[in-house]
Amino acid sequence: MRYMILVKATADSEAGVLPTEELAGPMADYHEELIKAGVLIDGNGLRPTSAGYRLKYQGDKRVLIDGPFTETKEIVAGFTLINVKSEEEALTWFQRFPNPHTADCEIELRRLYELEDFGPLESMDRFREMGIAGAEKKA
Repeated sequence: MRYMILVKATADSEAGVLPTEELAGPMADYHEELIKAGVLIDGNGLRPTSAGYRLKYQGDKRVLIDGPFTETKEIVAGFTLINVKSEEEALTWFQRFPNPHTADCEIELRRLYELEDFGPLESMDRFREMGIAGAEKKA
């Protein structure tokens, strides 16, 4: 079961304020524990939305929108992706996640879909062949 821990943005993270050693040290310790447990897939921070884009779909039309974006509570500032055996294990790791900001904040835990969740769709077989979405790449 793959889960993503989402770190929400703050005014500081959106301003490009980088973490201090006080924040980065516990985060590195936590991720080392995930590696030792064999559950870490990936993790990283995201640059502020001022360096990003959105794509808005309006029927067949696509509108490219430059950042920054205003609602920081809805913006993801970073993520950690884990692969665990159960929801309980995911919750245990999630509750140990260090506070990613110097201010009060929230993080979120979301389970990823597995290809099997979508049923017998031909397109899911194509994803399996590509080796993405949690599938082993076929030779």
